[in-house]
Amino acid sequence: MALWITEECINCDVCEPECPNEAISLGEVIYEIDPHKCTECVGHFDEPQCVQVCPVACIPVNPAFVESKDLLRAKYLRLHPGSADASSAAAVSSTG
Repeated sequence: MALWITEECINCDVCEPECPNEAISLGEVIYEIDPHKCTECVGHFDEPQCVQVCPVACIPVNPAFVESKDLLRAKYLRLHPGSADASSAAAVSSTG
């Protein structure tokens, strides 16, 4: 599942630098999350970092992008092909 930022966003600027996938950017009015880049920090952290730092709790799961942890991990591997996880996954798939 990707996350999204609701209209309650106060543009405090704390979420954007926390995103390891660079999925958060300032939109026309509030910050926005690119669902094609958001992995809920799977592959990086145990918990979504934007949710952890948001002072107004305005970052729920995006119901339009429901993804399992396996799909989020696959997205992470596509976004970070040089990561140790990606190298391990490639080695496993080539052996078997």
